[in-house]
Order: sequence, then structure tokens, then C-alpha cells
Amino acid sequence: MNTNDGGTAQRAALILNPIKDTGQDVRGIVTRMSLDNGWKEPLVIETTAEDPGHGQAREALDAGVDVVIAAGGDGTVRCVAEELAGTETVMALVPLGTGNLLARNLEIPVDDPEGAVETAFGGTERRIDVVHVTVDRAQDAQVFLVMAGLGFDAAIMSDTRDDLKDKVGWLAYVDAGLRNLPGKPARTTITIDGGKPFERRLRSVMGGNCGKIMGGLEIFPGAKLDDGLMDIMTVAPRGRFGWLAVAGKLFARGKGKDPSLEYFQCSRAEVQLHEPLEVQLDGDPLGKATHMVFEVKPDSLRLRMPHGKKDPAILSNPLP
Repeated sequence: MNTNDGGTAQRAALILNPIKDTGQDVRGIVTRMSLDNGWKEPLVIETTAEDPGHGQAREALDAGVDVVIAAGGDGTVRCVAEELAGTETVMALVPLGTGNLLARNLEIPVDDPEGAVETAFGGTERRIDVVHVTVDRAQDAQVFLVMAGLGFDAAIMSDTRDDLKDKVGWLAYVDAGLRNLPGKPARTTITIDGGKPFERRLRSVMGGNCGKIMGGLEIFPGAKLDDGLMDIMTVAPRGRFGWLAVAGKLFARGKGKDPSLEYFQCSRAEVQLHEPLEVQLDGDPLGKATHMVFEVKPDSLRLRMPHGKKDPAILSNPLP
């Protein structure tokens, strides 16, 4: 029987988004694997429209479980991580959403819930960075694990049709992107690691903790989850074919001198807009804002991931 340091059988908590129906009995899989591994019956808590994961994660922490399994989309994962960051409780993922960006970066199966649950119980453990974000000088910060942004990327998230996501999956984001291509750049002031502020006219400002999105496209080349740093990307298409230049530099992994796409690496960044733009954290639209502060909290989340060599563009010290 597997036990914790206190000599008692271990216990997992499953935080499940019931809307993400994959046809798989995730609750049953976690219960079976818990018992097969000599663990107690899992604590199972469903998210709600009113509480997408925060209260459930706190309940799991209060129950003293050994691992918290977030089963849902990127929003569920982000909310659970926000509560677990800074604690010693391990987090695991069972991706059930459309994007599943953190799972894709970590090579956690996105179409195999049973395989993801196996990783939750038997995978290797790493500590990763979490980025805290303060929006419009709010008293409390929020977190993201993959990427956050203001402007064009956030407008895509807020304008993506849920009914289309159900029908065509991630292609629904392409539809929203095409509909939001027209627009004017916004005057933006950026400060990197407390340095001298500089101004740009931008369509989007994004912060990245790791780099890959759908289709394996790496929009933050070389970004690592455990290096204590994040990447800031500014998007400023110019002229009639400006978006083609942005796309070209993305596919060239940021190489070249085209100012339509710029990268800055830092541990803290402040973004001030002269007009409100849409905001998103790991795909969750938060409405509009004019000010954001990004700050990396290194090694603040214990996370389970599959065994095996990981991409050095994800981890600074991949395991053999």
C-alpha cells in the first residue's frame, strides 16, 4: 500500500468540470486507479458556473489530499493552479477541453484520459514557474501557466463561439481570429524589469511562460516553464500585408529584424494602455483593462508530468 510520510494511505482529489463530456468516465478511472495503487477513495468535487475551480481546490487543500487532479479545460487548470501555487500539494492534469495548452506543452495525453490519470499517479514530478498578473491595479493577483495577453489575442478568446468549438474544436479560434484581424493599434507603454519605459503602437501584448499552442506552433521560442523568466511578445502589424509579416516571423521562430513582432525576456513587466483592450489569462477572457503587471514566481507549483526526456524548449533541465 502506498503511504504518505505519516504512514497512512494517500488520497487524491479530483476536481472535475462536468460540462467537458468526453464520453470517458473520468471519475471511475480515478477511483479505480486510486484503489489499484493502494490509495483511499478519491475526493471528487465538481466545478460550477459560479466557481470554476477555486473553492474546490481550497476544499481539497483543507482535506489534506496528496495530489489534486484538475480534469477540465485550460480555465479549470488555471483556477486550480492559482490555489495550489505556493503550497506543497502536487497538481496533476486530465485535459478535457479544446485547447489544453499546458497539457500539450507537457506531453500529457489530450485524447487519452486514462493515460493522463496514469501520469497523475505514476508520473515524474517537477516544479514549474507561475506568473502572477495584476489587472488594473487590483488588490489581488491572478495567475497563468501558459500565456496571457491584451488586445488581439484576448479578443479572439472573448469572441470565439462556444457552439462552433463543440462542432469543429480549435478551428473555432481561427474563425474568431479572422473576424478580429481588422482593427487599429493602441498606444502602449511597456516597462521591463524596472527599466526605462518605452512606447509602441500595438495590436497585442502577450506574456508567455511556455511556448507551444495548437498544431505545435511555438509562439514563444525557447520559453521554459522552470527558468524563473517569462517572455513578452509585442504584435504590431504594419500596412496592408502586416499580418503576413507577423505570421512569417512566428514561423521563423522570432528570427529576423521585422519590428512587427518583438520579444523581451524578463521576470517582471508592466503594460500601460492609453485605451482599454480585451484581456485573457490562459484563454479565459476577463473583459477590458488598461493596465497589467506580470511577475514570475519561480518554482511555485509542484506538477506531475509523464516520464521521459522533455523538450528543452519547455524545461531548462530535461530529465534523461
